[in-house]
Amino acid sequence: MTCKRPGAEKGNRPAAGEIKARCMIISASYRTDIPAFYGAWFAARLAAGECYVRNPYGGAPYRVASDPDSAEGFIFWTRNPRPFLPVLGQVAARRQPFMLQTTITGYPRAIDRHVPPPAPVIRTLATIARDHGPEVVVWRYDPILLTDHLTAAWHRRNFAGLASRLAPLTDEVVVSFAHFYVKSTRNLAAAGIAWRDPPVDEKRALLADLAEIAGNYGLALTVCSQSDLAVAPVAAARCVDAGRLARVGGQPIVARTKGNRPGCLCAESRDIGVYDSCVHGCTYCYAVRAPAAAVAKRAAHVATADRL
Repeated sequence: MTCKRPGAEKGNRPAAGEIKARCMIISASYRTDIPAFYGAWFAARLAAGECYVRNPYGGAPYRVASDPDSAEGFIFWTRNPRPFLPVLGQVAARRQPFMLQTTITGYPRAIDRHVPPPAPVIRTLATIARDHGPEVVVWRYDPILLTDHLTAAWHRRNFAGLASRLAPLTDEVVVSFAHFYVKSTRNLAAAGIAWRDPPVDEKRALLADLAEIAGNYGLALTVCSQSDLAVAPVAAARCVDAGRLARVGGQPIVARTKGNRPGCLCAESRDIGVYDSCVHGCTYCYAVRAPAAAVAKRAAHVATADRL
């Protein structure tokens, strides 16, 4: 796909409120689960060719164009892609490449309160891989959370079981250890979850074991935004992956590396989500200050609005 930059050949400046580089990969979304909860909104904005995004740091909302001449592809982040299946068909019909970063951890209900169990999500990914190709599917086993119950031995057994079922559907699994942000530690404490942040050597040892398990099933294991843990055979992840999108679409995509935090190797993108709107209820979530806030925002959502 060759993405046109409207007005660029004339040296025009973008209108106020528009993003400067309008040929862009769109991320939907690491701030919330759009495929699970806001698919109707996304479909409406896809048809409209644009949406507006609330700036999480203040300031005016900005416009993001999603038409094929402006958006080079889409990265969807989800824990439940099933409600989004019809929308993926619409995106594919527009010949815009996409990929799904799908988190499947199999954590107990006390930790992932409203997340679907692995089995139905894996069945949905099988449908997506069949209809759109396995290249669009990336499995995420993150965050790796260590507690009295979720020990390193538990993670090895659990990961191996999931890898055996997901291996036919993808070629990559992205992992990371939990980051204990203020929101995360507050939510974990409120849920009564006792966690620990192991030393680097312990993390590397567990990742080496998981990489060996993944390799046995033909999966490459990569680590997200934790470059100190990217020791062979573990490579650094590129979650917003312009190369994978290019393979999906069969056309080159030129995108500079512009991560969201230190150690992030993602291609430049624009995220169209909003914080405090995901109602999966994950106790370690960095994007929700309190579950009740997310429930309230979800209840107030209007699918026909131009922004979440």
